[in-house]
Amino acid sequence: MKLQQSPGYIIISEWLAKKGMKPFEFQLETWQNIQQGNSGLVNAPTGFGKTFSVFLGGIIQFINENPGTYKTKTKSGLQLLWITPLRALSKDINRAMQEVIAELGMQWQVGSRNGDTDVNERARQKRHMPEVLIITPESLHLLLATKDYSTTFSTLQIIAVDEWHELLGGKRGVQVELAISRLVGMKKSQWSMVNSQSSINTNETTKIKSKGAKNNQQLSTTNCQLSIWGISATIGNLQQAKEVLLSSLQQLQNHQNTTNKQQTLFANDERKIPGVIITANVKKEIEIISVIPEEIEKYPWAGHLGLNLAQQAIDIIRANTTTLIFINTRGMSERWYQKILELAPDLAGAIALHHGSIEHELRNWVEEALHTTTLKAVVCTASLDLGVDFRPVETVIQVGSPKGVARFLQRAGRSGHQPGKVSRIYFLPTHTLELVEAAALKQAMNEKLIENREPRMLCFDVLTQYLCTLAIGEGFRPEVIFNEVKSTFCYADMNDDEWQKVLYGIVSGGEALQAYDEYKKVEVEAGGLYRIKNRRIAMRHRLHIGTIVSDSMIRVKYMAGGYIGVIEERFISKLEPGDVFTLAGKNLEFIMIKDMTALARKSNAKKSMIPSWEGGRMPLSSNLGKMLRRKFNEALSNSEDVEIRALQPLFDLQEHLSHVPRENELLIEQIETKDGFHLFVYPFEGRLVHEAMAAILAYRISQITPITFSFAMNDYGFELLSDQPIPVDDTNVYELFTTDDLFADIQRSVNSTEMAKRKFREIAVIGGLIFQGYPGEQKKTRHLQASAGLLFKVFSEYDNNNLLLRQSYAEVMDQQMEEVRLRKMLERIQQSAIILTYPTQLTPFCFPIKVDSMREDMSSEKLEDRVKRMQARLVK
Repeated sequence: MKLQQSPGYIIISEWLAKKGMKPFEFQLETWQNIQQGNSGLVNAPTGFGKTFSVFLGGIIQFINENPGTYKTKTKSGLQLLWITPLRALSKDINRAMQEVIAELGMQWQVGSRNGDTDVNERARQKRHMPEVLIITPESLHLLLATKDYSTTFSTLQIIAVDEWHELLGGKRGVQVELAISRLVGMKKSQWSMVNSQSSINTNETTKIKSKGAKNNQQLSTTNCQLSIWGISATIGNLQQAKEVLLSSLQQLQNHQNTTNKQQTLFANDERKIPGVIITANVKKEIEIISVIPEEIEKYPWAGHLGLNLAQQAIDIIRANTTTLIFINTRGMSERWYQKILELAPDLAGAIALHHGSIEHELRNWVEEALHTTTLKAVVCTASLDLGVDFRPVETVIQVGSPKGVARFLQRAGRSGHQPGKVSRIYFLPTHTLELVEAAALKQAMNEKLIENREPRMLCFDVLTQYLCTLAIGEGFRPEVIFNEVKSTFCYADMNDDEWQKVLYGIVSGGEALQAYDEYKKVEVEAGGLYRIKNRRIAMRHRLHIGTIVSDSMIRVKYMAGGYIGVIEERFISKLEPGDVFTLAGKNLEFIMIKDMTALARKSNAKKSMIPSWEGGRMPLSSNLGKMLRRKFNEALSNSEDVEIRALQPLFDLQEHLSHVPRENELLIEQIETKDGFHLFVYPFEGRLVHEAMAAILAYRISQITPITFSFAMNDYGFELLSDQPIPVDDTNVYELFTTDDLFADIQRSVNSTEMAKRKFREIAVIGGLIFQGYPGEQKKTRHLQASAGLLFKVFSEYDNNNLLLRQSYAEVMDQQMEEVRLRKMLERIQQSAIILTYPTQLTPFCFPIKVDSMREDMSSEKLEDRVKRMQARLVK
C-alpha cells in the first residue's frame, strides 16, 4: 500500500491540515520507510520536526495495523522505545507526544524512565508498560537487568535514538549499541518461533511464549518486525553514524532471509548494513553576529575580556524576549550570572542559571520558565545544548570559543526553533584573537565543514558491565550473546580469545584476582546459563550501571534545609569553615560537612571562591583549527570579514615583530627574556595535541643536548621554556617534527604509565572492579584512585595482557594524546614551510600562552595586575 493511500497517513494529514501545517518531504520519506519496515537515520536542521518524522511514522504504522480500533485499543504493549541522552529532553518530548495522542483521540500512554523517575511510576510501568517509553541509555540497561524484560519488549516495533550524534562518540553510545543488539536478538528468537524453527535461546523464547499468552499478546510476523531510527544533527560522518547504529540489524536480516526466503523486513538486502539516510532538503538560516570590543588589545590574553563585555551582553538581553547565554564551563557560568546581576540588578528574578551541578528541581523550574517566557535570560552550559524545544528563545550568546563547528551550530539552533525562523547567535570573545574563530566559524558553516563523531571501539569495560547486567536479569548463554555482541560496530573486531577473557573475568576474577570471591560475580548453571545469584552483588551492580564517571560529588544543603546543588569533593575538601563560595548563583558560607553533605548558609560577602569542575576545558576541533589557519591568509589583505579587519592593528604588530603564518606555514618563535629562553610553536591544533607535541619536542631536543624544559600551551600553540639556549634551527627543525618513531617517542616523552593509571580508574569503575559506594556514602576520590592504582599495579605485574589494562593505554593514546590527529599534524608540517623568527620581545601570538603559564602560581587579581604591567612595558 502506498503511504498516501494508507488510513494512518490520511488521518495524520487531516490532523496537520486542521493545524495549518503539512509535512516536509523528509518526513514523508521517513513515514514511507517506516511503513515498509525499513530503518535509517534522519538528518534535519533544528526546529524542522525531526522528532515528528519518526514519532508520527510510528503512529501511522499503528493506525494502519488497527484502522478500526486505533482510538479504542488500550494496553497495546510497548510500541515505541525513545532513547534520549538527556533527562531534560524527555520532559519536553513527553509533553509534545501526549498533545498529539490526545488530539488524535488515541488511548496510547507515554511514559518516561530515567534517574528522576519515582518508584511509584516505575511500578506502574512494570504492571502496564506504556505504548511509548522515553528512556536514557542507563535506564534501558536497568530494564535489561529485570527478570521479565523479554516480555516487556516482545511487542516493540520501533526504536528511536534521539540526538544520536551526541551519543555516538562516547561510551553511552556503546551502551546503546549493546542494548540494540539484545533487542534485535530477541526479535530473531521471536522470528524463529513464528516460523516454527528451533530457538537458539530456549529459555528466553519459552518465557516469551508463556508470558505472551498470559498477556494475550499473540506473536506474529508483525510482532517480529523491528525498525531502528536515529535522529541526528549534521555531522561529518553521517554514513558511519548510520552504520554504527544499525550494525546489529544485519544478524536479524540474515536470519529472516535464511528462515523464510520469501519474506524480509528490510529493503536494500544487498547492502552489508541495511538502512537509509534521510536528509532534509531545507535551509535553516543562521545569523552570526560578532561583538567587537571598542578597543582591540594588541597583547590579548584568555578569559578577562568576556566579563568586560558583559554590558554588551546585557544590551542584547534587553533587546530580545528571551536569550540563552552559553558559557563553556560551570565555574565561568557562575561568574557571568553574578556579573550580569551586578551590572543590571533590575534583572533579578528575570534571569536564571542552569548547569549540571544545580539541584534538578531548580533546573526543571528554569526549563519550565523558558517555555512560559517567565525568564528573560538564562546563563547556561552544555546542559541546554541539546534539542529541548524552547520556542520563545529569540537569541543565543556564545561566550568564548565553542571549540567546534558542530557545537556552535547546535547552540545557534536553540534560537528560532521553528521552521522559517532565523537562528540568531552572537559571538562574544573572551580575548581578541578569538575573533578569528568567529570568522572561521562563519566560513566553516558556509562550506558545511562539520566535525566527525568517531565511534568507540573495543570498550571491554562497557562489555563487562553489560554481561553482568544480563546475568542479573534472565541470565545469558555465551554462544548467543557472543554473536549479538560481535554484530555491533564497537565489537566487530573482537576475537574469541578476548571474549573468553571477558567471561573468565566475570566468572573467576581473571588471572590476577581469582583468589578473591568479590570478583567472582557470575555463576554458570548446569544448563550453561550465566547468572548472578548473589543479591548483594546484584544490588551493587544495579546502583552503578552507566558509563559516566566523575569525581565524587558532595551535595550542598542549607543549614535550615533545602538542597542547592552538588560540588566535587576535591573543591569542598579545600574549604575552611567561614569560607565563601558560589553555587547556583548564590554566595554561600561553608559551615561543615556532615553525612557526606556540605552544609552552608547564605552570605552577603562581596568576594567568593568560584568552584571549578573537572572536564571544563575542551580542545579546539581539527576542523575549526583548519579554518583558523586558512583565515590567517587574509590577515594582511583586505579581508571581507569584519572580525579580521578589526584585528588589523594586532596583525600588523605581529608581522612587524615576527610573522603571521599562512595556511601552509608553521611559525616558530625563539625569544629570550629575563625568564629564560622561550620556544613558541603555532600549529593551531588544540591544547591536547599541543601538550603531547610539546613533550615529544622536548624529548627530541634533549637527544641533541642535555636540557630541561617547562611547558605551557593553549589551543593555538605551545611554549618550551629553558634556562639555556634551545638548539632549534634550519638544520634540524624538520627532523624534530618528523613522524618517524612517533609512537616510541610518545612513550619515552610522557609518563604514559601514570596517565594510563589515571585513566584506569574510570575503566575499573565502569567494569565493576571498584565499587563507588552506596547512595549518600560514596567513597572519596582519593580512595577510589588508591583502589584503582592497586589493581593497576597487580594487573601490570601478574596479568599484563589484561583487557582493561590494555584498554587504559589505548584510551590514553586515542583520547588524551590524540595520536591520530598528532600524526596528521606532523605529516602536514612536513609538507609546509617552517618559518623561524627571533623577535626581540613577546609577540601578540605568544602573549596569551605566556599568560597561561603564569596562572598556576597567581590569584586572578594578582595575575591581572601582572598582565597589565607586562602589556604596558610591551607597548612602549
